[in-house]
Amino acid sequence: MSELVDRIEELAEFLVDQAEEADSLGHLPDRTHKALREVGIVKALQPRDFGGAETHPREFFEGILAIGSRSASAGWVSSVVGVHSFELAQGTRAVQEEIWGEDPDTWVASPYAPIGRAKRTDGGWIFSGRWPFSSGTDLCDWVVLGGMLTDDEGAVRPDGLRHFILPRSDYTILQDSWNVVGLKGTGSKDVVIDGAFVPDHRLIDPEDLGSGAAAEQAGRGDVPLYRMPFHSMFSGAITAGTLAAAEGALAAWVAYTRTRVSARGVTAATDPRQLHALGEAASDLQASRMQFLADIDRLYEVAASGRPIALELRAEVRRNQVRVSRRVGDAVDRLVAHAGGSAMRLDNPIQRFWRDLHIALGHGANVAEPVYQAAGTVAFGGEPPANVRM
Repeated sequence: MSELVDRIEELAEFLVDQAEEADSLGHLPDRTHKALREVGIVKALQPRDFGGAETHPREFFEGILAIGSRSASAGWVSSVVGVHSFELAQGTRAVQEEIWGEDPDTWVASPYAPIGRAKRTDGGWIFSGRWPFSSGTDLCDWVVLGGMLTDDEGAVRPDGLRHFILPRSDYTILQDSWNVVGLKGTGSKDVVIDGAFVPDHRLIDPEDLGSGAAAEQAGRGDVPLYRMPFHSMFSGAITAGTLAAAEGALAAWVAYTRTRVSARGVTAATDPRQLHALGEAASDLQASRMQFLADIDRLYEVAASGRPIALELRAEVRRNQVRVSRRVGDAVDRLVAHAGGSAMRLDNPIQRFWRDLHIALGHGANVAEPVYQAAGTVAFGGEPPANVRM
């Protein structure tokens, strides 16, 4: 294990203990935020010159799995907020100084959905919109938001997709907007912006992120970490958060089943049907972990070599990521079907991991069918649809 994962493993009992409180609060407790800051998960992908670890991405994702298998909400927030450091490292030096210059532990929220609209003004843009699902937003001092540039008449420009970076003083968090059945502890609330000024240096073009031009412009084009494909990394953060919840469900199922006696008086741990369900699910989850992490290693090996990362490899990795999420979701459903009614009691962690997993599966990055189609198209020598990012 890496030093990062070793530090997280020392928090294992704490992460389990705080999970119910996080659900009750609707966001991570202050003590959890403090512990995660101290362990350094959000700084794993942050550049060294701004106090980060600039680590191998596999270590980051292994850290997410270690956190999320104890508390899916803590893992989800760590993964989504942590991957923002990867993007911001490819922004302008000015925005990096603003965010990390005084406090390298500053956290940044999102979401990327291109909901906002921006109109040109001197030196920047006037930006407005309302975005749902800003995970961990109460813990963050900045936000990255998707939006579209508009022309003088207010029409969206064909090339207008941008990421806009704003400080906490420029947006409002709607505190009553996160009422859900799963991932309750993520505090993924709505954020609102009404006519904020965003200077030019706080915009990032997603096309530049996808092509590698952003890393070059930021002077980090020779750093293997920042040569990793943006879409593999961000979608990988969602895959990791989903897989972590599934691993937590499996561990909770094993712990519960070890002493469970069914209504028929059979010890569940000796019931052939229970053992069959366990063997199948445990194998599917292990295979999924191995495939997910091996793909990150494959991408990093090419990135470190300095060679371009072929579209075929990027398409294959995205295909595998969505398949991992679907596979572990199905595996946990089969386990829960054999867990008995008491697994749904609120004092049983199985139900929380199961709920968290199903909410995670609803994230746009886990929608499998368009990715399967795009990967198949690439396999036959075609170009993927523009709206499926590879």
